[in-house]
Amino acid sequence: MSLSRFSAMDALRLPVAATALSAALVLAGCASQGPDHPAYQQVNAKELGLGSQTETVVAEQWWKQLGDAQLDALILTALEGSPSVAASHARFDKAAALAQASSTATDIHGSVSASGTREHYSENGLVPAPIAGHTYNTGDIQAGLSWKPDFFGRYAAELEAALGQARAAKADSAFAANQIAEKVARSYVTLARQLAQREVAERTLAQRKSLLDLSQQRTRQGLDSQVELTQAEAALPDADTQIEMLSEQITLTRRTIAVLCAQAPDAQNGLTPKLEALKIEQVPTTLGTDLLGRRPDVVAARWRVEAATQGITSARADFYPDISITAFIGLNAIGFDKLFQASSRQMGVTPALRLPIFEGERLRAQLRGKQADLDSVIAQYNGTVFDAVKSAGDAMASVQSLERQQKLQSESLSKAERAYDFAVQRYKAGLANQIVVLNTESQVINQRRLAVDLRARELDTRIALMAALGGGWQDDTASVQVSKEH
Repeated sequence: MSLSRFSAMDALRLPVAATALSAALVLAGCASQGPDHPAYQQVNAKELGLGSQTETVVAEQWWKQLGDAQLDALILTALEGSPSVAASHARFDKAAALAQASSTATDIHGSVSASGTREHYSENGLVPAPIAGHTYNTGDIQAGLSWKPDFFGRYAAELEAALGQARAAKADSAFAANQIAEKVARSYVTLARQLAQREVAERTLAQRKSLLDLSQQRTRQGLDSQVELTQAEAALPDADTQIEMLSEQITLTRRTIAVLCAQAPDAQNGLTPKLEALKIEQVPTTLGTDLLGRRPDVVAARWRVEAATQGITSARADFYPDISITAFIGLNAIGFDKLFQASSRQMGVTPALRLPIFEGERLRAQLRGKQADLDSVIAQYNGTVFDAVKSAGDAMASVQSLERQQKLQSESLSKAERAYDFAVQRYKAGLANQIVVLNTESQVINQRRLAVDLRARELDTRIALMAALGGGWQDDTASVQVSKEH
């Protein structure tokens, strides 16, 4: 209605309109939302066997515990340049922007428009004489406001759902960074292991060359036959093959590390980490309930459950009326010379009510879809939690087992090396044949390789454990909020 024509009669009509509106709200609120749908159950800490203690704390930059400045620099380079980390940051920025946009749903929105038109009016159209059949200028200036009150919590739920998705995206960013750091560190250890294994192969080659020289001397002295000499010669190509195979693996691992650091594949061709230089530090030995709050992937899954829960609240609000209020004020005139005259003013207020009549089936289907979304994300959350507990528990069990294996293997290597030294001495003295030497040599080689592998596995499982415990991440997702800037 026009405010310039508002009368006492209009005032009398307002109570009637208000009563009708209230009745409509009650009737609409009685619309059936269908049978209750029990949500899928979330797994809890007791079902996972987690202790009540909180001992799964890991340093924020856990890789520094390995004591290698070169590795520290590589991981920082990877975190700064990784495409996957950059993509996760972009997804967070998008989710945060959507949450910011959702927060404006209940704001008062305003607009200003101005237009001018020169038009020749038809003599046979809707516009009567004296305008019909003539040409006039028409001017219009208008300012408007609109507001949609949130009586039934629809927009509040949509905002919370959008914030949940933004917080999940922030946790996803932390998870992506943790994964990159883990991949670089484990690849670095793999490279150190391959280099150490090549050193073992080169040592084996030198050892076999010495054995060949000794066999040649004994053959010339008539102490060995051509059979022993041929066996000693045949051992050399095998050692060369092992060295070449390891060199190939080293090249490929260096290229992998370079790409993880967002560098050219050949950028790390000179990278030569030392396995013995990497430190082995103590790590947590039990899993506590705080694990679920320190894993960014678990926290992200939990926020998605919250977002889906708010989605159901929003879907339920769709069963209720949608109310909006708009108002405008401005100037409108035929003829620019009259546009700014007081008599050219116009204004109005338009309350609007939209009722979801005959839409029950569609709304119930929409609600069932939201409920299915919730069940889906809860199932995903449970799967993420089980995987998190398993991966951390597996790494912890491996760390404890490898410590015991390392002690046993050190003793085996020491005895194998002593046996080989005795066999070579007896062979030089003519008290043993070459077969005894070759057999003891094989045991030494195997033990040396095993020693390298165990050392590398000790480091690798500790890296895996620190990443599985959350990589030192502190949950800051609740800090994601929308800000009101005007």
